Amino acid sequence: MTNLNAIFQQDNVVNAVHENMEDLLLLIPEVKCMIGFEHKHPHHHLDVWEHTLQVLRNLNTSDLELNIAALLHDVGKPSSYQDEEVRHFHGHAEASYEMTKQILQRLGYEDSFIKRVSYLVLTHDTLIDVSSLDNDIELVRKRLALQYADAKAHHPDKVAKRLFILDSVKEQLFR
Repeated sequence: MTNLNAIFQQDNVVNAVHENMEDLLLLIPEVKCMIGFEHKHPHHHLDVWEHTLQVLRNLNTSDLELNIAALLHDVGKPSSYQDEEVRHFHGHAEASYEMTKQILQRLGYEDSFIKRVSYLVLTHDTLIDVSSLDNDIELVRKRLALQYADAKAHHPDKVAKRLFILDSVKEQLFR
């Protein structure tokens, strides 16, 4: 657990990930399936791993909960895709949520940490409904930050609508 915390509490998390990739893959071997796994979808221009690194870059934080949620938000994609005319990932948030809980339990994290990070993973694609908010405004802020970082890591030609919606949610939340 300490090694993972040290990686994900750095000022430059992406550099720390690169410098500690061997350790990261030993701690979380599930990450290996993300590397080179293509989205094959017009809303994505990066493979799942490079997309994940871009989300971490976009967050630009040393917040442990947020960074581990970013790392694991799409960990379920390689096991939950549907190849059609365009590849889809129906159920990937739920798969990532279950995998996140298992990974963090295996690594010995406290239940409260696992619950918060897993919640962020599960809801990373679900727009925040300002009419029925969670009581924990800090967690809502983290959820919104993860959603922005994730949206900005999508294909640049496809993010304007999502960012507009997120801006509207942000305005309603923090007037």
